[in-house]
Amino acid sequence: MKYTSAEAAKLLRALNEQHDMLLSRESQSSTFVAALSEDIESVRPEYDYEKTKAQLADIERRIRMVKHAINVFNTTHTVPGFDMTIDEALVYMPQLSARKSRLADMASELPKKRERGGAQSNIIDYRYTNYEPSAAEADMLELGDRLAKLQNALDKVNTTEKMDIDV
Repeated sequence: MKYTSAEAAKLLRALNEQHDMLLSRESQSSTFVAALSEDIESVRPEYDYEKTKAQLADIERRIRMVKHAINVFNTTHTVPGFDMTIDEALVYMPQLSARKSRLADMASELPKKRERGGAQSNIIDYRYTNYEPSAAEADMLELGDRLAKLQNALDKVNTTEKMDIDV
């Protein structure tokens, strides 16, 4: 069946939720407590070890198939307008975000800032930037635009291009 990356991510999330729910049910029903005076069979929860094991194995197999298809898609499809594959873009985006954050801090610095020495010191020092804060601001804005363009291009790929997944 054909899926976009966005659809495959939703499928993967649904499979993980099914897996978690099955594990939760197993946890609640695989053991039980009964008082000595109780009829054990009347309080025994419904649980089938072999059936649960098979269901978990099937869901895990399907999760592997979906993750593999997404990984192959991400390593073989490029992001339009950028000379990189999707998996490279997924690494590049946090790098751009971190660089943009650092530049925002640098852009907000004053070229000359008064600093105090110790608590008992009467000496006043000045801290100077060793760069132009306006240059850091310009670079920050440029990175912000590049990041937005990359996110938009990636969103478009994730919602339009299809991959085959046989689940």
